[in-house]
Amino acid sequence: MVGTLGPGLVNAVIALAIVDVPQYARLVRSVVLGTREEEYVQAARALGTGNGRLMLRHVLPSAIGPIVVQATLGVGFAILAIAGLSFLGLGVQPPVSDWGEMLARGRRYLPDATWLMLFPGLAGSLTVLGFNLLGDGLRDALDPRG
Repeated sequence: MVGTLGPGLVNAVIALAIVDVPQYARLVRSVVLGTREEEYVQAARALGTGNGRLMLRHVLPSAIGPIVVQATLGVGFAILAIAGLSFLGLGVQPPVSDWGEMLARGRRYLPDATWLMLFPGLAGSLTVLGFNLLGDGLRDALDPRG
């Protein structure tokens, strides 16, 4: 996608968004299909609750937790994907800098100055790890069965 659109941060973000939208759509669909079969939703429907109120009061609160968790975990993927595209020269373009672009520039100096690749790599890895741990914590906190 980025190869077709051309290099740049905006094109990389558009390509990642296009790739990620089906994943979120499948998640929301599965949560909604599972929630509509729950007894409390069936009871609300039997009492004559309208579709709009049913969605806002019963189905949407059930879907928020998995969506937030998936979004948090998706941030780590997006950071790695943008950094990877920048490393290949398809993401962020100079003079703007990101971790992938820093790694690409530091690659030439690896034998003499390992820190030029070490610190951007560590920063990216720790950030992704932090978002993944946040997503795991949110999954545990928002799980109604836990």
